[in-house]
Amino acid sequence: MESLIIILICFPFLSSLLLSIFKNDKIRQTITYLSSVAIIGVAVTFAAKYFISKSSGLSFFAQTEIIDYAMIGVEAFLMVLVTVLSFKYKQFFAALLSVAQTVLMFWYELGGNAPHQEIKKIYVDNLTVIMVLIVAFIGTLITVYACGYMKDYHNHHTEVKDRRKYFFSLLYVFLGAMFGLVFSNSLIWMYFFWEITSVISFLLIGYTKTPQAIHNCFKALWMNLLGGCGFAVAIVFAGIRFKITDIQSLILCDGAIIIIPVILLSFAALTKSAQLPFSKWLLGAMVAPTPSSALLHSATMVKAGVYLLLRLSPVLAGTYAGTMVSLVGGFTFLIMSMLAITVSDGKKVLAYSTISNLGLIAACAGIGVEETVWSGIFLLIFHAVSKSLLFQTVGAIENATGSRDIETMHGLVRRHPHLAWTLVIGIAGMFLAPFGMLISKWAALKAFIDSGSIILILFVCFGSATTLFYWMKWIATVLASKYNDVKAKNTTSANQWVSILIHSAFMILLCFAFPFISSKVIMPYIHMVFNDASQVISNDNIIIMMIMLIAIFVIPGVSWISARHTKYRKVDRYINGVNAGDQMNYIDSMGEKRRFFLANWYMEDIFGEKKLWNPSIIISIIFIIAIMVISIGGAF
Repeated sequence: MESLIIILICFPFLSSLLLSIFKNDKIRQTITYLSSVAIIGVAVTFAAKYFISKSSGLSFFAQTEIIDYAMIGVEAFLMVLVTVLSFKYKQFFAALLSVAQTVLMFWYELGGNAPHQEIKKIYVDNLTVIMVLIVAFIGTLITVYACGYMKDYHNHHTEVKDRRKYFFSLLYVFLGAMFGLVFSNSLIWMYFFWEITSVISFLLIGYTKTPQAIHNCFKALWMNLLGGCGFAVAIVFAGIRFKITDIQSLILCDGAIIIIPVILLSFAALTKSAQLPFSKWLLGAMVAPTPSSALLHSATMVKAGVYLLLRLSPVLAGTYAGTMVSLVGGFTFLIMSMLAITVSDGKKVLAYSTISNLGLIAACAGIGVEETVWSGIFLLIFHAVSKSLLFQTVGAIENATGSRDIETMHGLVRRHPHLAWTLVIGIAGMFLAPFGMLISKWAALKAFIDSGSIILILFVCFGSATTLFYWMKWIATVLASKYNDVKAKNTTSANQWVSILIHSAFMILLCFAFPFISSKVIMPYIHMVFNDASQVISNDNIIIMMIMLIAIFVIPGVSWISARHTKYRKVDRYINGVNAGDQMNYIDSMGEKRRFFLANWYMEDIFGEKKLWNPSIIISIIFIIAIMVISIGGAF
């Protein structure tokens, strides 16, 4: 097991080194495919060995002085890199944050202030294995997708310098850092990998080096570094005050006693998962090429934040820290769902949806009871697969049609049917039964009702209603068509199709595997953490879900078989007036011929960004500051 962990953490860095050397497309593609197969193979082997051994938690690596000093050297390099780039682009606040947290950690580690105790640096349980599989499958498939996408991207964007060696190298550094983060039990190790993901995301967002990309990447950097400062202070405070240096020891403590380090770690997690008031950085990440967006929004960067919150959930329950996390998460879920209605840019809808669903996961972790943690883990799994599929599909649609605006996707089901149906599968995975996101939301709502949190119940109810609105609007647009829509030439590369189709298959298979994952993977984890676990979904509900799942595929299949030789009858569109016969014009009440058009209603004048954004920022800041002041005051 130890050797497999070392391979999973180190091998992506080796792949990154190789990809930074070779410029040839075929060599890059070969390295990417081989690396992806190797990482997935090792991850599956690791998961199989873990579950076969029926372990309830494993710890590794006690003596690691050489590795610790190497990490200190890398931290110094990252500080210098951030500082140099910050001064180059006159973004001094980012440099200040980077220097402050690095100096604090050096003082703690090298100044003799850290407790001298032997701890296990690596910890593995069911949640670790889930995250490892998500990073391995989703993360590496995104790199496969990038092989085809980035070639098309530079063909369409000739003004952007081709730096694909650099781009692919960063992707694999990202994957290695994520493996390190989810395996880490040592708070210092987790912080180290945490900061690598922050810096690499900054470099990925700024890939094109346009003024907008530079502005957005530094916004992402300083917001994540602000969270990193909170993480660093939490480590120092926990180590000096409580002699705690690892996350498992932290979880075993009384949450009310260790409230300050827990609330600081929660603050860091909220910034990493782009919760209000720190959501702008993830919206700005859309300027990067689609593989970056898919990686940041689905499998890696933002999942690090909610992963930490789910880890901390036992000590968040019933504390001020938990109240802060649940309120900010629930509020973010509602506001971002509302804002997603008001935009027509496909990627922006996905970005708002990402932040919204991360808010729901954060709210589940903040309540910190068995049902909400169960819901949060399932939301994390389904969201990773679905959102990665959606970002990749929208990227392929943009390359094929020249636009990612939802209003240009009318008739997509005829023009690009395969992309349309993979898009529908991804959207269905986000909000339709029997896909797991909806079932997880139902379980979360039930848990919020049981907890008596009226405000969270309102957040989830109204947030879920708005979610239904923007997803149905998009599906209806894609499946609508005009009389002159004809199938267009497929311009999506084979590399992109490999990833998109595998993601689609995963999305469907997850529905069938839902009961198995719940009973064999998540429920044992819940039992281990809370020492008790009742069944969240009853057997009757599981049977109903499976019937729905069969029907959702059987009924359309039977309909298609019976209707494939049927000659379709052409029906004139009803357009609230006399159809002029060409399906595009009508005769109005005055006898005039007028052209009609189809368009969605975005309600921007009711609750668009200009109306909601600033009040939402203010309210969320008040939540965080008020609860931090109360909790810190109570601790002293």
